[in-house]
Amino acid sequence: MGVRKRNKAEEVKEQKKSLYYAKLNNCPTSPRKMRLVADMVRGKDVYQALSLLEFSSKDAAVRVEKLLKSAIANYESKTDQRADENLFVKEIWVDGGRVLKRISPAPQGRAHRIRKRSNHVTLVLDIRKTEEKTEEKPN
Repeated sequence: MGVRKRNKAEEVKEQKKSLYYAKLNNCPTSPRKMRLVADMVRGKDVYQALSLLEFSSKDAAVRVEKLLKSAIANYESKTDQRADENLFVKEIWVDGGRVLKRISPAPQGRAHRIRKRSNHVTLVLDIRKTEEKTEEKPN
């Protein structure tokens, strides 16, 4: 491994130490269905997102809820603090995963292909900065 590559790898490793995230790989739900749930919680406070996911009727919401709880646990273990109302879902993205290809019999000796899709979900948490208002004195 070259020097530049090693230095870049160490930079990335340092950045990940201050990043609170969780990943879910090869989730057996189609990416399109999972993105609907991901869009529902993006940018929300952690506890608001948990309540949205808990009462959602979507099947993918159960998996995202478990992933969010895992990200909260990662935050608590890295910072030795409890999660508070300043913690929010900064980023959540869904990538396509492995596709299992199956065959379904069709009439007249034909076959139709069935694609069983899976996805990878990555969820990143961050702390919302509270802006302190400074009062300007009139001259």
